[in-house]
Amino acid sequence: MHVPQIAPQEYARLRKTSNPPTLIDVREPWEFERARIEEAKLLPLGDIFEWARTLNPNNAYVVMCHHGVRSAQATLVLQRLGFQDVRNLSGGIDTWAREVDSRVPIY
Repeated sequence: MHVPQIAPQEYARLRKTSNPPTLIDVREPWEFERARIEEAKLLPLGDIFEWARTLNPNNAYVVMCHHGVRSAQATLVLQRLGFQDVRNLSGGIDTWAREVDSRVPIY
């Protein structure tokens, strides 16, 4: 199965639209405390089968983590669960901090 990607710059553009995709952060709480994107919802990867049931599979989602590996896994799981519009944030919060928002700490 293919993991759809979205570049941080493209997500930065979409987040300013009238109906942006929901940003899901699948990192651990300590990582979220260290560095985050303001609108991100913390939903750790280890709990995906619990929290996925609370989401509308017809909505648009962008999934992120530190470098994009865990969020790629989450994207695949969500696709298998029937989510149609779900994309992985390429490079994760690390690339976001380097290319979009330098106020976000790099760790």
